[in-house]
Amino acid sequence: MKSTSLSLIAGAVALAAVTGFAALNVPGDAGATEAGAPSRLPVERSSLLCPAPGLSDLAETAYTSFTPPANGDGEAGTAELKSPAAGKKKDEKDKSEDKSKDKSKDKSKDKAADSDKPVVALKEPGKPVTADVSGSDAPALVGTATGRLAPGWSTQQTTTVEAGDGRGVLGVSCTAPDTDFWFPAASTAKTREDYVNLTNPDDTAAVADIELYGPDGTLKSDVGEGITVPAGSGVRVLISTLTSKAADDVTVHVTTRTGRVGAVVRTADSKTGSDWLTASAAPAGTLVLPGIPADATSVRLVAFAPGEDDADLTVRLLGKTGPFAPVGNEDLHVKSRMTAGVDLKNLTRGEAGSLLLTPTQKDRATPVVAALRVVRGKGDKQEVGYIPATGPVGAQATVADNRSKGSTLSLTAPGAAGTVEVTASAGSKAGTPVSKTYKVAAGTTLAVTPPVPSGLKGTYALTVRTQSGGPVHAARTLALPQDGIPMFTVQTLSDDGGTVEVPVAEQDLSVLDD
Repeated sequence: MKSTSLSLIAGAVALAAVTGFAALNVPGDAGATEAGAPSRLPVERSSLLCPAPGLSDLAETAYTSFTPPANGDGEAGTAELKSPAAGKKKDEKDKSEDKSKDKSKDKSKDKAADSDKPVVALKEPGKPVTADVSGSDAPALVGTATGRLAPGWSTQQTTTVEAGDGRGVLGVSCTAPDTDFWFPAASTAKTREDYVNLTNPDDTAAVADIELYGPDGTLKSDVGEGITVPAGSGVRVLISTLTSKAADDVTVHVTTRTGRVGAVVRTADSKTGSDWLTASAAPAGTLVLPGIPADATSVRLVAFAPGEDDADLTVRLLGKTGPFAPVGNEDLHVKSRMTAGVDLKNLTRGEAGSLLLTPTQKDRATPVVAALRVVRGKGDKQEVGYIPATGPVGAQATVADNRSKGSTLSLTAPGAAGTVEVTASAGSKAGTPVSKTYKVAAGTTLAVTPPVPSGLKGTYALTVRTQSGGPVHAARTLALPQDGIPMFTVQTLSDDGGTVEVPVAEQDLSVLDD
């Protein structure tokens, strides 16, 4: 008679695999500290998608890729971002070469091979790498990290457009593929030109649906259904072409019928410039929107309740010394499946803060999604940025592409006080990592100039790790002023999913074979 041990960790492995952005291999007993106690293991594979940078010939895009260093051994792995069509083009060229002995085609083969080279290739954990591209033809990028480069892998895409309607600093942390995205704060107004960017990393076509919701409910559209995103390709959809109705505040809902995509909205306004709008955190009764700049001249909150029930929300700004209610906007009523927008004006009054949305009645928490449209500057020197609702930093969160000047890190503790450690990585060209610990009082926002690597040359990454206390939410503002315009972009930081909690069976389960 023989026995085969079964472990409950198999379920965790399957769960990691179906997410599409992380997978892990779990050995033996998973290293649990005691019987029945869960342990956390690093993922061994991660995926990222970066949208096509823009529509302007003046666009200058910088990529910064980084994986935080971690303890333990493992395979070195790779982390590369390349055009999703590069491999496909190379395969087609290779097949063409097999059918012909014409030596004149050798150059075409070499060119195809060059096109398959990664735009960004990370070499080792702990040290960021950078790459630059120019113009409007720069493609979307897809990539996979394996081995020691997978846990916490992040890439920042920062595009600068100095002039034109799309001018501004457009920043986005490249995202994992998924099947469901919510984007409050988009618009179909005549002054806006907002595009949904869809990127398919897989070898088979994906089919996506785009739904629009305005202040009065659904904005009906037949052309938003069944949008095919070819394998290894990207598609841009101008939101205003999906409906005949102009609305200042629109919530965009992207889902897939088949396959997975990366989705992000590129906004452009004729007066306030452009930036990326990333997806809100999943619908929830309580939301945190961190990192409103101290000098914001206009703040607009856009919220949406996707379910059948209306939502009544309490609105609070978490400032330097504690929470307070915006005068005249202490509460917000959001009707079911209708987009609600409210102008909070100069909410911060010279003091950085974060917005906290909670149910007015604690026993009635209606799930909502939300985002902020933030403007800095005045007159013809205005610049826009967006802050979606986001989850806490959790075990670890990272944002790349920080410069020697211009970065502000906002940390907020919406509940109990929390303590985090912030580590500035080595520089992309030179520099020694530096760490600093911050304590964030309950109900406050702490805005700091983050640590800078000693002897910095190039750019660097910031990694925030929870040390103790309650959840801490974070955002990084990158300010790159140009010709008197306070150009900026805000990236929120949420748990990078670099580790997975693995449950372990309290006892050995056996299958007995005769």
